[in-house]
Order: sequence, then C-alpha cells, then structure tokens
Amino acid sequence: MAKKESRRKSGDKTKIEKGTLRRIFPFYKPYKGLFALDLLSAFIMSIAGLVFPVLVRVLMYDVLGDDFKWAFLFQIAGIMIAVKIVEVACRYYMTTVGHIMGARIEKDIRMSLFNKFMRLPTSFYDDNKVGELMSRSTTDLFDITECTHHCPEEIFIVIVKFVGTFAYLMTINVELTLIVFATIPVFAVVTYFYNNRLNRIFRQNRKKIAELNTHLEDTLSGIRVVKSFATEDLETKRFEKDNEDFVKIKRQSYMNMGGFFSSITLFSSIVYILTAVTGAAFIQKGHINAADLITYLLFVNTLLGTVDILVQFTEQYQQGIAGFQRYCNLMDTPEDISDKPDAIDIESFDGEIEFSDVSFRYNDGADVLNHLSVTVAKGESVAIVGPSGGGKTTMVSLIPRFYDVNSGAVRIDGKDVRDVTLRSLRKCIGIVQQDVYLFNGTVAENIAYGNPSATREDVVKAATAAGVNEFVDKMSDGYDTVVGERGVKLSGGQKQRISIARLFLKNPPILILDEATSALDNESERMVQKSLDRLAEGRTTLTIAHRLTTIKNAERILVLTENGIAEDGNHKELMERGGIYANLYRTYEN
Repeated sequence: MAKKESRRKSGDKTKIEKGTLRRIFPFYKPYKGLFALDLLSAFIMSIAGLVFPVLVRVLMYDVLGDDFKWAFLFQIAGIMIAVKIVEVACRYYMTTVGHIMGARIEKDIRMSLFNKFMRLPTSFYDDNKVGELMSRSTTDLFDITECTHHCPEEIFIVIVKFVGTFAYLMTINVELTLIVFATIPVFAVVTYFYNNRLNRIFRQNRKKIAELNTHLEDTLSGIRVVKSFATEDLETKRFEKDNEDFVKIKRQSYMNMGGFFSSITLFSSIVYILTAVTGAAFIQKGHINAADLITYLLFVNTLLGTVDILVQFTEQYQQGIAGFQRYCNLMDTPEDISDKPDAIDIESFDGEIEFSDVSFRYNDGADVLNHLSVTVAKGESVAIVGPSGGGKTTMVSLIPRFYDVNSGAVRIDGKDVRDVTLRSLRKCIGIVQQDVYLFNGTVAENIAYGNPSATREDVVKAATAAGVNEFVDKMSDGYDTVVGERGVKLSGGQKQRISIARLFLKNPPILILDEATSALDNESERMVQKSLDRLAEGRTTLTIAHRLTTIKNAERILVLTENGIAEDGNHKELMERGGIYANLYRTYEN
C-alpha cells in the first residue's frame, strides 16, 4: 500500500513538472533566434570538446609510428588551436548573449507577475503577506532565470558529449566501451534519488525565505511601534528563531547536496580507475594500443566533465522548477473580481448610488450585510455611523468593487457596478481613508498620483484647494520635498491633506470618506475637515465617522447595525427620536 502511494505521489509530481515545463516554454518564443544561436553555440562547443581527444589520438599514432613528420605535428597543433578558439568564442556568446536572454525572460516573467498583482482582488492581499509576495518577485525569479538560461544549454551539452563519446569509443573497442558505460545506470539511479529529495527541500527553502522576508518587512514597516514599546529584544528573538529555522532547512539541502556531490565524485573515480585498469589489461591482450588507452582516458575525462555539468544542471533545475511552480501557483490564483466580457466603459457618473437587497460575507463567514437596501441621491452628502463591526467600511467597499456582493446589486445611475469596467468605475470614485499611503517621492509626485498627466500648475492648484500650500511653502524644497517612505517625514494632517489634493486632481463625481479625520488631533482635524468640505462640494459623498461631531451637518445620516439600516434621517431628526444615533452621540459628547 505504501509503495502504491509512493508511486502515485511520484506520478503526480512528474505530471506537475511536465505541466510546469509546458508553461515556461512560451517565454522563450520572443527570443527564439537568440535561443537557437545559444543552443548552436552549445552544440559547436560540445563538438569542439570531442574533437580535441580525437586530434590527440591522431597525433599519438603519428608520434608512435615509424613515419613521424614535424610538419604534420605543427599542422595538428594549428588545428587544435583553431578548435580551442572556436570553443572560447562559443563560450563567450553563451556567457554574454545567453545571460542577456535570461535577463529578458526574467523581465517578462516579473512583468507578468506584477500585472497579476494588479489584477488580484483586495481579498487576496487580506490573506497574503507582502514579504512572501516580494520573495516570489525576487529570490524565486533569480532561480528561474538561472534555470531558463543554463539548463537548456547544459542538458544539450550533456546529450551531445555523451552520445558523441559513446559513438566514437565504439569505433575503437566495443567491449571496453560497454564496460565503461555500464556504470551509467548506477549514476542515473543516484541522480533520480537525490533529484526527488532536492526538489522537496528547495521548495521548503523558498517557503522559509519568504517567511523571513515577511518577518523582516513587517518589523521594519512597524519599526516606530517596535521602538515605542521597547520590544527590540522580542523582535530580535523572533527573527532569530526564523533565521535558525532557515539554517535548518539549508542544512538539509547542503547535506543532500553533499551526499549527491560525494556520490558523483566516487562514481567519477570508479569510472576513471575502471578505464585505466581495464584498458591496461586490454593492451596486455593486444586488443588496443597505448594511443587508444590515452584516447579513452581523455574521453572519460570529457565524460566526467559532462557529469559535473549534469550535477550543476540538477541543482539549477530543481531550484528553478521549485521557483517556477510557486510562480504558477500565484498565476493560477482566481481573479474573483474582474471585468465581464461585455463590460462597458463609463466616462463619468451623475452619482446616484443604490444598494438593492445586498448581502455580503467574507469567505465562508457570517453575513456582514444582510438584505441591505438604500439609495443615495446624486450630489447628496450621507454619513454612515453605527457600532464597530456593523459593516460600514464593507458597505462602501462594495461601490468600487473591492469586494463583490454575494447577492443583490450595487448600482450607480441605474447601472450594476459589475457591468462596468473596473478601470472606468474606479476612476469615477475618490476615496480618503484614515491610513494614508504616500509613496517615497516628492510632494508634487504624490499629489500628481491623482492624475499622472497633470501639469505642475494643476498640482499647485489642487494643493492650494486642499490646504497643502500652507505647509509646503514653508519647506526649503517646496513641492520637490521628498516625503520619505509612507510619508514618514510628514505629520498625519499633512499626509491627509496631500491625499485630498490627489482627489482634487482626480475630480471624481463620487467621494468616500472612511474615518478620514479619526486619527488626527483637533487642530489638524479642523484644517483637514475644511479641505474635505471643499472637496465634497457638488459630489455624492459617503462619510464614515466615529467622531460624530464631524457629521452632524450631513444632509442625511444612516445608522448601520448588523441588522441593516436601523435609522435614517438628519442629525436633528435622529436626536429627537432618541434611538441608537442619539445614544451614540450623547456617549461621544460625554
């Protein structure tokens, strides 16, 4: 039973590898000319390596013969030099142009991976770690590149030299050749055994590297929190444990590689000794002469060089195939949120939003929204409040299709958002969140992110509307000031106003403000709120806030609970009802 299970797993692994190889071949297609020349260079270099022992045999026959001629000696020497020049030229081409081809394939694979990242839904990033994704974009791709460049060359060289050596030696002495090559099946068994083990270990290796990168990225991103809690020692111990686990996996890989290399070295020695001893016996019996034995030893040396190449191939192939399998796993991740084949492009919306009998849950959990129905009129300012976990952020996240409803529909101007292309839908929606993300560029570059084609004049105009000019004008480099990673050089209010300036440039008809001022102090909140009020003019605006004083002037307030819309009205009406909103407001005031 165990043997059957082992055979089944081995068969499944073979199928997976074949499928993986079929998927890597298309990346060679744009460079088929370079690839063909690369393999041609490998072929010529292999032939040149085989020609050299043949020339030595011819030379030995001449030297040991009775009719030695110096002219013939120099002629053979000239041919040898020419052969070596050709071999060196082919090696140069493979090392330069071949590597460039590999780098271009790496570029294409990385680009396809990045495009996949851009298409994957928000839910994917909820469940996956950035550090692990970074590892797939760097470490894995390096191994894939080495594999795509070197492995075809190496296996081609091995085949040519192996077949060429066998064919030529058979013309000298069949029995001695068969004795020498009878050791090959032993080598094949050893290679197959370690091949399976190395494949498994290299996959574990990649996984552990990804975990290390994730931990490092997480710690460095939260370095201010680490320092504020004085938990450097704790983080060091955690990283030390992950680092030690990585060493354990590497130890397994090196132990197996050591066993593999040692087995190959032993095999090579046995073949060499077997050739020398058996060859000497054949000379004694008159089956071959000294020149033939020298030729055999030279060809065996070539054959053992081929074995070294095969060892390199095994390591590079296993690392590359493990990396490419991880790449394929990511590329096969379903794109749950994508454009319908007949999705339409929309230039703009008027801004009426309708939630029609909407239900939503995360994965297989309980419903967060249950048969929600509500309409927001064009240009209306609506605030959404309610207890934590009531689904406020989830509700507004359904509008730009960060998630899709499980049932019901979200419509804008009567159009189901699923019938509109994601690009045109999201271009019409502006979002200001509590956690502002700024890129490590200048103030101007971060503002221009709202409209990459904007002029400097447009950027300054948007910045002025958002109140950014009030602090940028005091900076020595003005709009060319670098904000640092995630905007670390700016205050929370300054970052928030830059994010608002982005939306002035984007100029969307629909605005979503999700806890936009909740993390700010009173002074910053007042200044940012003024910017938000200017931004919201003439737009359909949905505001989520825990600071209820910031939304008391909203035209309409929705109270969202786990049971749906519990209350709907303006501040005055809801306070007079004395319901959930009134209790929340009084609690906040107190």
